[in-house]
Amino acid sequence: MDTEGKVVIITGASSGIGLASSKLYASRGYRVVMAARSVDKLAAEAASFGCNADNVLCVKTDVSIEEDCRNLIEKAVEKFGRIDILINNAGISMRAMFRDLDLSVLKRLMDVNFWGTVYCTKYALPYLLQSKGSVVGVISIAGYSALPARSGYSASKYAIRGFLDTLRIEHLYDGLHVLVMAPGFTASNIRNTALAADGSQQGESPRDEGKMMTAEKVAEIMARGIDRRKSRITLTPIGKLTVLMHRLFPSLTDRLTFSYMAKEPDSPFKKK
Repeated sequence: MDTEGKVVIITGASSGIGLASSKLYASRGYRVVMAARSVDKLAAEAASFGCNADNVLCVKTDVSIEEDCRNLIEKAVEKFGRIDILINNAGISMRAMFRDLDLSVLKRLMDVNFWGTVYCTKYALPYLLQSKGSVVGVISIAGYSALPARSGYSASKYAIRGFLDTLRIEHLYDGLHVLVMAPGFTASNIRNTALAADGSQQGESPRDEGKMMTAEKVAEIMARGIDRRKSRITLTPIGKLTVLMHRLFPSLTDRLTFSYMAKEPDSPFKKK
């Protein structure tokens, strides 16, 4: 593909899928705009890409703050003059029963995951329409079939899916490409930084990260999906089966999901 001069913006770019995508697009010759709260970490990672430093822009961004998202888009256009791809990847998770949850945790999940996607997409949209570019939302299987003890996480991912599906229809004949990307469990630090009931970070992942799909693999599949202008991608066999089962047999899927998630170490709920 002709990538000369093309620009991609990636939020949550300091780790996981966001960092893997930044490296991948840099290797493809794109001009990469990396966004995260720690600009020092972004700069340190970008220095290892081995590409022309002028082709990477690091912007300190807290996606839960509208003005930060506006600034991100303005800085990208000021530096590179256009936007071809926006990957809304920034996100946080949680692990607690709703009955025990401080409501500030749920609000934080919505502010980062949902509103971060909305803010960045709103300000990038005029430039994406000009380039007939792509807007991507990285959701989760939890955005199709809810996960217990992740009420705020699932709600935010469902909301992103609804928002982006609506955007796709609104611009069906404008050349805008909209992709809803739903990885399964992916090896990253999102579970380590997941919020507990009181808003503190969980610290240690309850799952075996070594058995999960790597962030690099997810980035590769997502990039191919963007190239082919796919509307939806759902990853992993169990993820695809869960989405299908939820559509065909919702009550059975609820019971199976409960049993599966109750087996997590230190699960906040157990089958009685």
